[in-house]
Amino acid sequence: MLARRLRLALAFCWLGAAALAEPIAVEAQHILLNPEDLSQAQVGSLVWIGGLSLTSPDPRFGGWSGLVLAPDARRLVAVSDTGNWLTATLTHDTAGRVTGLAGAEIDPLLDPNGKALTIKRLADAEALARDRDGSLLVAFEGAHRIWRYGPGARPQAARATPVPAPPRLREAPRNGGIEAMAVLADGRLVALTEDMTDAAGNRIGWLRDGQGWHEIAYASTGQFKPTDLTQMPDGDLLVLERRFTMIGGVAARLQRLPLAGVQPGARLEGEEIAQLIPPVNVDNMEALAAVRASDGSTVIYLLSDDNFNPLQRTLLLQFRLVEAR
Repeated sequence: MLARRLRLALAFCWLGAAALAEPIAVEAQHILLNPEDLSQAQVGSLVWIGGLSLTSPDPRFGGWSGLVLAPDARRLVAVSDTGNWLTATLTHDTAGRVTGLAGAEIDPLLDPNGKALTIKRLADAEALARDRDGSLLVAFEGAHRIWRYGPGARPQAARATPVPAPPRLREAPRNGGIEAMAVLADGRLVALTEDMTDAAGNRIGWLRDGQGWHEIAYASTGQFKPTDLTQMPDGDLLVLERRFTMIGGVAARLQRLPLAGVQPGARLEGEEIAQLIPPVNVDNMEALAAVRASDGSTVIYLLSDDNFNPLQRTLLLQFRLVEAR
């Protein structure tokens, strides 16, 4: 606990000092899907492509809670729950396997006055989505809100513009607000909370269209809670969920949501794609992106939040989705 507090304190010191993007070194170590079964190459409908354990000597590196990728999966933007941006070029080998991060830089998230976020309650960014104009939307916990950055060549360098949030968002638990958010191809915005539930136990979320915000419900099962959301190239939505228990440890699950069901007032119920459970390599998976590969398949990237805990890791996992036939 002392080590984690020290790293967080150092991270916020850097936040207060930094005003521009600063390059950082990021080291990548290749990992296997299952270190106890070297032959395992698939989990559920996901075929393993590759994975990395990422480390950096920079104290700001960690806590990544949201992720967007360029359509070709080369440019990466992530956001941390200590108020930082990470931008980098994602490198791949000739087989398309992820190999590392090049040209990594860190920026502080700025408030509407152009000041870096230096208070944890205000800097707790938990969800990231790219809008159709190239701007970046960030949802925060603690002080629940949604801010827009950009558009522009470097939206992460822009000061924030507040976005009108769902009126009931203020009722969310302090650490249970919007964790999953995505802008759909038609411009609608979908947001799901982690711990705000209705009388039936569904997670409360919202859909924003041209008429404003509409409440929706997300059917969660077991002890899994949504941590990210993206739209796949085929149009359906993919939800990343997390589970943590003292006995079973951490696990992750991916659920597909048909696009046709995403309507005002809907109760969204997912179809399970896969569960990642130890001894499969998994950590506190909080960030998700999906892109179309050159062969037409869907490639899924998952990124973990290490909580600045030396017992946890920043994992970047890469899978190919096996479509049902």
